Order: sequence, then C-alpha cells, then structure tokens
Amino acid sequence: MPDLRVAVDAGGTFTDVCIYNTSTQDFRVTKVPSTPNNPMQAVLNGVKRGEIDLADVELFFHGTTVATNALITRRFPEAALVTTKGFRDVIEIRDGTKDNLWDAYADVSGPYIRRRDRFEVTERVDYAGQVVTPLDEQEARELGRKLKRRGATTIAVCFINSYANVQNEQRMREILEEEIPGANVSTSSEILPEIFEHDRFNTAVANTVLGPLVSDYVKQLDDELSAEGYANDLLLLHSGGGSMTPAMAKHFPVRLAASGIAAGAIAAKHIAEQCGYSNAVGLDMGGTSTDISLIHDGELRVTKQWGVEYGHPIVFPSIEVLTIGAGGGSLAHIDIAGALRNGPQSAGADPGPACYERGGTEPTNTDANLALNRLGTSLAGGALALNREKAIQAIDEKVGQSLALSTAEAAQAILKVANANMADAVRLVSIRRGLDPRDFALIAFGGAGALHGAEVAKELGIPVVIVPPNPGVTSAMGCLLVDIQHDLSMMYTAGAASADIDDLNRQFRSLEDEAAHRLRHEGVADEDVVLQRGISMRYQGQWRSLQVPMGSGKESLKEAIEMFHHEHERQFSFRQDTQPVEIYQLHLRAVGKTPKPAFAPCEPAANTLAESHARRDVFFDGKWHDTPIYDRSTLPVGFELAGPAIIDQLDSTTVVPPDAVASIDEWKNIRIRIVQAGEEA
Repeated sequence: MPDLRVAVDAGGTFTDVCIYNTSTQDFRVTKVPSTPNNPMQAVLNGVKRGEIDLADVELFFHGTTVATNALITRRFPEAALVTTKGFRDVIEIRDGTKDNLWDAYADVSGPYIRRRDRFEVTERVDYAGQVVTPLDEQEARELGRKLKRRGATTIAVCFINSYANVQNEQRMREILEEEIPGANVSTSSEILPEIFEHDRFNTAVANTVLGPLVSDYVKQLDDELSAEGYANDLLLLHSGGGSMTPAMAKHFPVRLAASGIAAGAIAAKHIAEQCGYSNAVGLDMGGTSTDISLIHDGELRVTKQWGVEYGHPIVFPSIEVLTIGAGGGSLAHIDIAGALRNGPQSAGADPGPACYERGGTEPTNTDANLALNRLGTSLAGGALALNREKAIQAIDEKVGQSLALSTAEAAQAILKVANANMADAVRLVSIRRGLDPRDFALIAFGGAGALHGAEVAKELGIPVVIVPPNPGVTSAMGCLLVDIQHDLSMMYTAGAASADIDDLNRQFRSLEDEAAHRLRHEGVADEDVVLQRGISMRYQGQWRSLQVPMGSGKESLKEAIEMFHHEHERQFSFRQDTQPVEIYQLHLRAVGKTPKPAFAPCEPAANTLAESHARRDVFFDGKWHDTPIYDRSTLPVGFELAGPAIIDQLDSTTVVPPDAVASIDEWKNIRIRIVQAGEEA
C-alpha cells in the first residue's frame, strides 16, 4: 500500500523535495538546482535524487513558479481579446494609478494582450443585467473567421456587465468555438463574475494567456509521474493556500501564480502553531527573493488586491505575501550616486553567484556570507561546491575598491544593506498596520533565511527567531499541509436591513452546488467537504467592502452585520452602527480535506552539548571571532549555546551572532530557535 507523501517546491534557484512516510513518520528532504528553461526536469531530478519509487507515493504535491515566471517574463502564447464595442482599451487605461506617484517617467508595463489583438463586437448589458443590445451574431461570426485566419487559438471574451448577465458572453464563446474548432476560449463571467471591469478583464486575460502554457506543463508532468508508477492526481498548490488537480488547473491556471510563495506562508503558520506563537512573521529568504508573510492571532492575512506586476490585478483570494528582491543570489552594486545597493537584480541559478564558478562575476549575498566565513564551501548537502576566492575577488573588484573598504568590511556592508531591506519589508506588513514587531516571533527559513534571521530580528527588536529543522525546504513542507480548495463568489447588492434571508440562502446554495460539482470532479468524498460562507458588506456610501463569515440560520444575517461593525472597528478604528449597511458580494470557500502528516515528537536527548566538528574565524560586527561549527544532527534536545556559532545542516546554515543565544527545545518538529541575549523566548 502506498505510504509516501511527496512535496516538490520549484524555486528560482533550487527545487526542494520533502518525502514523508505515513507508516514510519520518517521525514526526509533533498534539493537540486532548478532548471529555468525546463522546470519539469528539476522536479524529476528531485524525485530521482530522493530515491523515490513513485509506485509507493500516495499523494504528490507541487508548488510551481511556471505561471508566475510566465507573467513576469511575458513568455506565453499570443492571445486575442473580444470585448464590447467601445471598451477595447479597458486593460490599457487600467485605473489610472502608478506604482510610484512621484516618478513622472516610470510607466506601468503594457497589458498582456497587445492592442492589435483586441477586437470589439456590438452588444450591451446594463448594470442590472438587462440586455440593452443583443449580440450581433453576424458580426461575431465574421470576427470568428477573422481570428481563425490570424491563427488565434487562445481567446478571452470580456463583455461589460457580464457578471450580471452571462448570456451575451456565453453566446460569443459558442460562436468562436464553432468558427475555430479546438480554440481555447475563456469568458470573464466564468473566471470572475464580479464588478469592476478592469479587475475582471485583467484576471480573465491573465487566465487566458496562461492556459496553454500551464496545461502543457501540468499534463507533461502528470504523464511523466504516471509513467513512473504514480497512480493518483498531481496536486498543485495555488495562491489561495489550497491545492487543485490538473483538471481544475486547466480551467483556472492563473491561480497557480504565486504558488510556491503561498507554500512558505502556510509552513510558517504551522511552525508558529507548533511553537505556541499566535503572532509571527515568516521570513522566507531563497536564492532570488525574500517573501514576508504575517500571522496575526493565528491567521494568515488573505487579500484580493494583488498581482505579479503592478497595474495588472489578479482578483482571486491569495495569501498576502510581500516579496522583495533580497535573496542569496541578489546582486550588490554601486549606483550612479556612488551608494551601495543590494538587489532586486539576481544572479539566479545560472550563472549564479561568483562563488558558483558558472560564469557569474557580480558579488551576491551568498558571496558575502562565504567571504565572511559564515557559510561553508558547499551547498545542498555537498551537491554544489563554492569557491571562496572567487567570492572575495568579485567583492573586491565590484564593491571594495569603489568604497575603499577591505574585503570583510565590503562583505559586511553588502549584508547590512540586504538586512535593512528585509527589515523594511517586515515593517511594511506590521507597523504599517498598527502591529508592533516586538510582539511577534520571526520564523527564518528558505536556503538563506537562517543566515540572516537573527540580524533582521535585532534590527526590529524581535526577541525570538525560530529556525525549523530543514529551513531550506520549508516551503516544500508547506505543500504537505494544504487541502484541495476553491474560492467562489457572486455579486449580490442589497440593503442588509431589508435583504431576504431565504433568497440569500438560495444564492449560497447555488454556489455550494457548483463547489460540490468541482470537488466531486476532483475525487473528493462528500464527508471530506467543508464549505465556509462569507459575505462582503460596507456602509452606505462606501466603495470598499469588508468580508466577514456568514452562517446559514435565520439569524445569520443579523450576526454577520454585528460582526461587520466589530471588524470595521478593529481594522479602521471606527464603527457607525446607525449608518445603513449594504451587502456587496457573497463568497464561498470550498475545502476538500486531504490527510495531513503527523510529525513524530522529538525524543529527549542527554542535555550535553556535542563537540563542535570544526572551528573557523567568522566576521561579526567589525572583527573576526573564533567560532565553533556544529553539525545539526549531533545537537541534543534542550541545549543552549551563546553566540557566536555556526550550525551546519543538509540544506541550510544557521548563524548565531555574538549577542544571541541558540536553543534546541522539545517541540514536535521545530528544534532550533535563536533568542536575543537578555530576552526571554
């Protein structure tokens, strides 16, 4: 009987693999270099290196960057857009905002579909869903024939107010499929039946352009795994924190954008729970970027206002993660004003940092850590050798000489800039919302997170840094902790005081029927289905809405209104109980439960510190320190160690600065935490 669960998270630099045995509760990890030109190859390489017999695998989870990278690089198939006459430029006009209000020369990147590939037809539906002008079918057929002559096979149909009445969009789709057999046609009312035309249009367009790319990738990977003996569905992590099967990924490929990022946030939440912290900040520092997530009162923040690029919204619920260009491979450089900068440019996996000896000549954070002896001369359990002399050469030539600094001073300056960038990002997700970072624990993971976690915490006054057992593959572990999940919504505008609760329940039941159909299609048993209703409301006159949970009983609407007042006060510091409340939108989260790993508790060991297996001089705070190097596997439960110290492990390195204390506690699966000196955990 299959007893393995495998999770593979493909990052920009490394692809991480977690293997969990449900029978023995054995947990193994491995990692391989990513293959940007063929991401699937890295997944298969990881399976091979992990010596996984796919016939023994019960569930295979995958977090992928395929969709995210395609949107960033604009490497996707050409597509066409069909819209209402007069609305061809909605996705170009956008909402008129800019990422940097004060930069008159910075333009938002262009839409995913060029203007010459956007076409208009005669039709019109009003705000209430009434068909004002029926679809001109002759014009629609002529357009279909024109698109066929142009070779268009990927088409988005986005009509004005189609969220209120899908009739014209559906008919346009039927005509296109008749005129262009085999065409991949998506409608905005199917993808996102919500108001706000730019948000709906752009989400549908992003979904459309990703369709062929994601479908091909998922099908090929699914076929490869099946050929090697895997018998179940491949489960793909999506941005909302759930997973989906290849069948659903084909219909909603845009949900795979930010896939791997969500996995890290889910893992951070799990680690915080294991350690007894309801408030925590996840610091996921990989090779290319750092992803910051926030857990407050035991919950991850979820947003619908996000996008891979500014000005191109993707309006599906997504775990809120702030990503900055600060990874192990982030490039240090001197700007035109003579100031030291760090990122967002990255050396990536190929050529990588200078110390990789693959052609990279620019200094990176990895080179700086290596030059300061904080990092050993190998990565990924010895799979990748590092050349310290190459790192020193790059730092001296590109930074040290320009700033008249020694190698150690230049390397330390590089890391200080990187740490300051990460600390600023944590401030954005905490202080900007009225939350004090000193009330949080910092969970440092990713291949480079444990190298920088203690110093970032010191910058912010955070008293506790938690480092999980395998920080470099923590995001892959997050993939093991997700359920199959779908998020559905529909517009429903009415005064809350006069709304018909029976009609509300009917609308919710229609969403629940659609959710049940999707989950049955994915093989989820009825007893494993959990449906969670939500309702968005606002005070009359507002345009921003606030979502709160919604029950199904007769008093559920009254309870939701009271909860709305309470939540509005919590988030915005005021409530208006005498102001009429409007219902704006109905939401449904449909969850298909999947089995979760039950990590074995740590066995207590003798409270004696193992001998360090080596010592080396490591540079901290302007001077070199004789520093013991410990093998992670030899450290006993219950020890405390004053810094400085280096703790080596298969997939990462943990740095304990001179003013911090490292301790290993008997948690279920979290074994190292770094505590600032003089502070209590």
